Amino acid sequence: MLTTLRLSNFRCYSTLRWTIPAEGAVLLGANAQGKTSLMEALCFALTLHSPRATRLDKLVKQGQPNFGISLETEDNTRRLVWSDRKLNLQVNGAERRDFNDYLADTHPVTWLANSDISLVNGAADERRRYLDFLGCQWHPAYRQALQAYRKALKSRNALLRNPRRTSAALRSYARLLASNGEIIVRLRRQLLERLQPHVAHHHRGISGGAEQVQLVYHPSCETDLEHALEEARQADERAGFTTVGPHRDDFFLYIGKLPAAEFASEGQQRTLAIALQMAQGGLLQEETGKAPILLIDDIFGELDTARRRALLAMLPAEAQVFITTTTLDWLGDMQTGLPIVRINAAGIV
Repeated sequence: MLTTLRLSNFRCYSTLRWTIPAEGAVLLGANAQGKTSLMEALCFALTLHSPRATRLDKLVKQGQPNFGISLETEDNTRRLVWSDRKLNLQVNGAERRDFNDYLADTHPVTWLANSDISLVNGAADERRRYLDFLGCQWHPAYRQALQAYRKALKSRNALLRNPRRTSAALRSYARLLASNGEIIVRLRRQLLERLQPHVAHHHRGISGGAEQVQLVYHPSCETDLEHALEEARQADERAGFTTVGPHRDDFFLYIGKLPAAEFASEGQQRTLAIALQMAQGGLLQEETGKAPILLIDDIFGELDTARRRALLAMLPAEAQVFITTTTLDWLGDMQTGLPIVRINAAGIV
């Protein structure tokens, strides 16, 4: 598992060296002391994804030009340096040529946070991010198709805003979007199908109920994507962006036969969101044989006692678990089995 984390100019940390307990840890401290930033660094070193930022310059300590992360595991040492708006990636001292190469032998990660309720009641882009975060860990073809799709989408959108655009150029980008978009949609459908039993299992375990949960993919177009892009071309030119494709898709969540976003209580929605995130770990462990790194950001205070007990009981015994919290009051007589690591403005106490 993870053994040592070193940071340089990452978020609030100028420098940090942390010898990570084998079980994981409960990270205890007041707000804005760097607890979540530690978990974000672990997540980024393993997935090249931040659950809190879409731009890498947001990860740099204010006033500094770059950041660095070094993460030692039982198997290797991963090192990342962001400088001059470029990300240098190394594993065991050898440079990895691109994201796909770097992520080929990484470890699965699951992130849970209070904001996850937006997976149920929020906008579609929240659920797409969920699928993309999981899909990129689950299947190399997903990651490759998503990167190619995003690059083509950015180029087509720029072309749509260019008054000198040509139909031939737009059709060329439509072919790229279609070829990669169809891979993304096919893998997303497979992913939801494989996720379904894991979500149902965790939802029953946390809620203590027998309600049926269903995940249903909802594409932005029902026809061949290249044909749909051609049909939407004039509308896209007026809008200045691409209006159809997997970047506009969604999936719907049902409890029983009712849409969870409309009819579920807040407690039911929060339980379903946790089940979705825990299901990621279950699926990745099933597919890779590796227990996930669980990063749980301050969610226990939002749950009632029964759900806290149920969630703690469902944490995989073989997983390395990290939990942030501002207080231990929610534990009561419960035990996490994790060492408590106190954090303040000076770092790890």
